[in-house]
Amino acid sequence: MKISELSPGTGNVDLEAEVVDIEAPREIDKMGRKLRVANVIIKDDSGTIALVLWNEKIDEVAVGNKIKITKGYVNTWQDKNQLTLGKFGTMEVV
Repeated sequence: MKISELSPGTGNVDLEAEVVDIEAPREIDKMGRKLRVANVIIKDDSGTIALVLWNEKIDEVAVGNKIKITKGYVNTWQDKNQLTLGKFGTMEVV
């Protein structure tokens, strides 16, 4: 699947892309738990999208890494499409 084919509600997203930017992680408080979240900008030959990573997943990637997403999900946040791993998605550096 290519990034240009993604739209809100698309599930079971399998794709490979390159990490081009990692925003500074933000800390949030969710029901008394401190969590870290960061947007990672990824690209393929068809476009770019923000990949939302949480906690230790943020530390697994660096700019320039090629990653493989399996069973991702596309939603929107503040009128922008974003890719997330959700409960069932996985990410690996290839």
